[in-house]
Amino acid sequence: MLTKFETKSARVKGLSFHPKRPWILTSLHNGVIQLWDYRMCTLIDKFDEHDGPVRGIDFHKQQPLFVSGGDDYKIKVWNYKLRRCLFTLLGHLDYIRTTFFHHEYPWILSASDDQTIRVWNWQSRTCVCVLTGHNHYVMCAQFHPSEDLVVSASLDQTVRVWDISGLRKKNLSPGAVESDVRGITGVDLFGTTDAVVKHVLEGHDRGVNWAAFHPTMPLIVSGADDRQVKIWRMNESKAWEVDTCRGHYNNVSCAVFHPRQELILSNSEDKSIRVWDMSKRTGVQTFRRDHDRFWVLAAHPNLNLFAAGHDGGMIVFKLERERPAYAVHGNMLYYVKDRFLRQLDFNSSKDVAVMQLRSGSKFPVFNMSYNPAENAVLLCTRASNLENSTYDLYTIPKDADSQNPDAPEGKRSSGLTAVWVARNRFAVLDRMHSLLIKNLKNEITKKVQVPNCDEIFYAGTGNLLLRDAESITLFDVQQKRTLASVKISKVKYVIWSADMSHVALLAKHAIVICNRKLEALCNIHENIRVKSGAWDESGAEDGFFVPPTKGTSSIMTCTTLSTSVLHLIGPSTVESRWRNVHSVGPAIVLSSRVKSAGSLQ
Repeated sequence: MLTKFETKSARVKGLSFHPKRPWILTSLHNGVIQLWDYRMCTLIDKFDEHDGPVRGIDFHKQQPLFVSGGDDYKIKVWNYKLRRCLFTLLGHLDYIRTTFFHHEYPWILSASDDQTIRVWNWQSRTCVCVLTGHNHYVMCAQFHPSEDLVVSASLDQTVRVWDISGLRKKNLSPGAVESDVRGITGVDLFGTTDAVVKHVLEGHDRGVNWAAFHPTMPLIVSGADDRQVKIWRMNESKAWEVDTCRGHYNNVSCAVFHPRQELILSNSEDKSIRVWDMSKRTGVQTFRRDHDRFWVLAAHPNLNLFAAGHDGGMIVFKLERERPAYAVHGNMLYYVKDRFLRQLDFNSSKDVAVMQLRSGSKFPVFNMSYNPAENAVLLCTRASNLENSTYDLYTIPKDADSQNPDAPEGKRSSGLTAVWVARNRFAVLDRMHSLLIKNLKNEITKKVQVPNCDEIFYAGTGNLLLRDAESITLFDVQQKRTLASVKISKVKYVIWSADMSHVALLAKHAIVICNRKLEALCNIHENIRVKSGAWDESGAEDGFFVPPTKGTSSIMTCTTLSTSVLHLIGPSTVESRWRNVHSVGPAIVLSSRVKSAGSLQ
């Protein structure tokens, strides 16, 4: 689990991701609604009009709106651009548990402790249908992502699926009359109803807290006070229980399908988030908090991001690292994708698979080291338990068939990191944090005593950079001695200029640029996370040119989640300039607007 953002607040009862912007809404037990930017880690706005806990919250998919429902029996529709509540919908007679917008129609769905589910038209600001049938609190109700269906969960121990196609036909057909002609219950003069129960799912032994549809398959997941997560399948005529996931040891608060993988996520009052394999029905990951019970889960509609609300705030997280392992040599980029090693030619933009990787590891490749002399790669896999980490040594086939690439036999051994240090030698940091030098047959040629370190990076032939908690050390492997050291904590990435004369050390919130002797030339602190960096040897970038001083100059461009820093490094000067940067999908693209160097702090 990779935590991307964390807040501390009153108990979080509701969460909603914005479909396009890096925003998340949290509704709190103290009555406040917070709007956060989870990339910048900043509070954008807060809304405080509900009297008592706010449990339901949801962004509209297209309009600048969100809806909330609280213990004051009120549903409020807000415009976040105008920063105010537009109107309040009244009708429920008890606490409102969830509120959701329909993905297409101008409807809001609300579930309440008054044992009813209501559909509201937010354009006409009226209740168009009341769904009755549950005989205890309705804890959750959600629209199907594509069909005219609603799923609801109740403390009466049932999950119900409702057919609302009649409501759509009557309310959204040309010349349709509004519900006040037919009466509030949604029953017209001829006795036909707008919403009917299609399936009643019985199987839980205690009250059901959450139910959700699968985004594409005819499946439902539910979580209940019997500590179980159940999977249900449905067709036109019936619905039935498929399986049960057992492992939580207190009430299950929420359960959702992973939008793009065969996984289920659930969280519970047992202070854990669990990830389940849908095909095996077994738990694959568990994340625990020490003191906070979990209450709600949300999945981002487009990204592999999730959020979980607990007693002391909320977290935004990923299940696994998505950045592919890569290595650059000349005009070639090598990277791992879908169990293939691929090669991208920067000049021709030709992208081909050169090798199929051996299976057997459930963890993605963490990093890669490429040896151009032997056309060989070291692929390192980082396990959740670091002692189980491994690396694979492959020789890339010379004449690869991109349509059906070979799967050469690799040599696998345990080790945290493996890095080439010579044409026919590589260094391995083993599980005991000692350094082993190996040959192309994966045989140990010597062991080297090194200063205490937890990661190693390439630093030219025969040299390594060793990372500990507080510094980076330049180490000569052949002479077995330390050459230099620089203070910077928790370095994540090391990027050398093409001539190896300068190096950029990137930590989570810091950038240190050094020369070959590891003398710090420039030190920058960022409030937001530093994501990547690249050297531009030409001295010009994106139409912005810095005149070189004596000798050659290099520009180091470091992208963060919001800005980009340009560092000009020459023999006698060090300059830093800011640039704006815009996020376009997963990529970070530099714009050409430049602020003055004086804005650097």
